[in-house]
Amino acid sequence: MSRQERRVLAYAGLLVAVAATYTVAFKHGMAFFEGRELTYVESLQFVGQTFTTTGYGEYAPWTSNVMLITVVVMQLSGVFLIFLTLPLFVVPWMEDRLEVEPPRSVDLENHVVICGFGARDETLAAELDAQGVEYVVLTDDRDTALSLYEDGWQAVHGDPETERGLERVNVADARTVVLDESDERNATIALTVGDLAPDVQTVCFVEDPSLAEYLRYAGADRVLGPREILGRSLARNVTTTITSQLGDAVEIGEDFEVVEMPVQYGSDLDGATLGDTDLLEPGGVNAVGAWFAGEFVGSPDPDRELTRNTVLLVAGREDDLEAFEERTLAPTDEQGDKHVVVAGYGEVGSTVREVLDEEDIDTTVVDIEDRPGVDVVGDATEGGTLRSAGIEDATALVLALGDDTSTVFATLVAREESERVEILCRANDTESARKLYAAGADYVLSLATVAGRMLAQTILDEDVMALDKQIDVVRTEAPALVGQTLAEADVRARTGCTVVAVQRNGDVVSQPDADFRIREEDALVVVGADADVARFNEVAGVHAGPP
Repeated sequence: MSRQERRVLAYAGLLVAVAATYTVAFKHGMAFFEGRELTYVESLQFVGQTFTTTGYGEYAPWTSNVMLITVVVMQLSGVFLIFLTLPLFVVPWMEDRLEVEPPRSVDLENHVVICGFGARDETLAAELDAQGVEYVVLTDDRDTALSLYEDGWQAVHGDPETERGLERVNVADARTVVLDESDERNATIALTVGDLAPDVQTVCFVEDPSLAEYLRYAGADRVLGPREILGRSLARNVTTTITSQLGDAVEIGEDFEVVEMPVQYGSDLDGATLGDTDLLEPGGVNAVGAWFAGEFVGSPDPDRELTRNTVLLVAGREDDLEAFEERTLAPTDEQGDKHVVVAGYGEVGSTVREVLDEEDIDTTVVDIEDRPGVDVVGDATEGGTLRSAGIEDATALVLALGDDTSTVFATLVAREESERVEILCRANDTESARKLYAAGADYVLSLATVAGRMLAQTILDEDVMALDKQIDVVRTEAPALVGQTLAEADVRARTGCTVVAVQRNGDVVSQPDADFRIREEDALVVVGADADVARFNEVAGVHAGPP
């Protein structure tokens, strides 16, 4: 019996008890104080009239004070009991009747089933939308299912740990099942999926890395640990800053790449506009887009200023890219010692330290707790702690704290301590990224975004710039554009994507000009944000195929 059902029974019992007491009291009161004999039915009729405020007719007025007070008490308590039903029972019942119910089942094939829902699933959904892959969220939280459904998601209310719940989302015909509940629930769901659909790929996250092996025993095909990947991504960006190596790149054919280049503080491009560069000119290195304070712009305004938290996305041949990168780097005499401060020594921070040690980069670890591997014990939100770690002479500061509020404050303190140091932050929530950039961060990595990208890469086997950037490099035929020149197709204006190359007969045509005409079996290499890629697929007539 549900809580609401128990509440209804208790209330009904109270109402009957009060009505019976009042009936007896009124019958005997009328006989003793008013000298009038009434039957129990007549007394019950009076109680009903009192509770419903419909009037008394022949029973009024009363002459004795006792009966007058008795009737007043009965009136007040009766009205209270009756009107109590409105907020407790009538209004919720009407809301339930009027409220839209989330679906109880879907009829899909070759789809992705997401068991549970969190911020990383929003990133995954954007990736699946971009590739035209259908998906459904299965959750036993009715409010979550309803909210998602009203926002336009495919969502089903059901228990993902049960066969009945998984059957509602047609798990037997799914391409992948994503487990995004607690580690314990994920194990149960994996076992249930194994019984119903043993051939369907199962991918899950693990919050406690020590439990990964048990999830594999339960039947999970892939067990992902996003915190370790996030740590490696942060370390990779530190290495790029210190060693002046090219950042993340996707090779397109031989000797042609799409690569991201952060604009460093004090570099030639710091404070310049995109129009001041030669990135908008044909040939050489071309701008595909840029991140400004974490927001990707596919066609940036030539007059927009480039600052230290700008990351350029450029395409070109490796020699040209290496030559252009010199303009994004700080002068050697301003880079300081090759020294990195890592604040926070959890799973993310320890992974950063491990990678930097492999690169033989001097690292100082700060943590609130004194434990092996920690060099400075203290609060990273205090300037004295950061000074003890040597932030004034450091090249980079990695904030791998577990709390976004602390990370924002530590960023403010660190930027006050050093204008030159590169600040790289770990954020739990994507919404915190904007605050961190405003506080002075140069680079922010969202745990939810990394996790979602890991899922997309596992499920779709797609090319991505990096797990922390929602940018896709797509190689695909474009049947709806065959016969058109790139100028006629006008892909960038219509979709926000950029065609950086075309694969034809095994060869790669890099940086095709506006007069390049698209033929059948040409594979366009397109770069863009998830939403832009989704628009390109519609314009180009691209449809999702089997996994």
